[in-house]
Amino acid sequence: MLVLLSGVSGAGKDTIKKELIKRMGNVTSMPSYTDRKPREGEENGKIYHFITTEEFEKKIKENEFYEYSVHHEHYYGTSKKILDDTIKSGKIIVKDIEVNGTENLLKLLKNEIDIVTIFLRVPKEELRRRLKHRVEKASIKEIELRLNRFDYEESKIGIYDYVLKNDDLEKTVQIIMTIIENEYKLRKQNKKGRM
Repeated sequence: MLVLLSGVSGAGKDTIKKELIKRMGNVTSMPSYTDRKPREGEENGKIYHFITTEEFEKKIKENEFYEYSVHHEHYYGTSKKILDDTIKSGKIIVKDIEVNGTENLLKLLKNEIDIVTIFLRVPKEELRRRLKHRVEKASIKEIELRLNRFDYEESKIGIYDYVLKNDDLEKTVQIIMTIIENEYKLRKQNKKGRM
């Protein structure tokens, strides 16, 4: 099963994903590829595979991505090989991904893979505060770039199975754990019913 976790930059996707992996034995992450520079504390291959723009464009030409997009002036993409290999392992994959990536993966894979989509909402002013207080200190230009995308991302919530307000980390993590457990059980039962 693939769980797509979206929300505006600063909505807490990465923090929630780390908590889910820590607390749930069958949950793993699937790193995306990006051409942006690593932030402080980011390890190559954990959340992202950091490559050059040239390497990313070569992978595009060689059709190595299920989907890719330019987001905040950088490429991000979902590797076909990594996704296929992780699905075969039987693990539940939690992937944080922006709204266009979610749309693309749903179009491509919804008939082949069980996908659950979750959108995290944060009020715009709270988002501004979070972006200003991030460890890697975003520039004013970067904060504005991310805030300008807020309305666009919010306009896409109709494609999501679940929309949650993330104003309490522990509560949000508990809700998402329940969603994952219930969806997993439901999909297993549905598969048994079709046999």
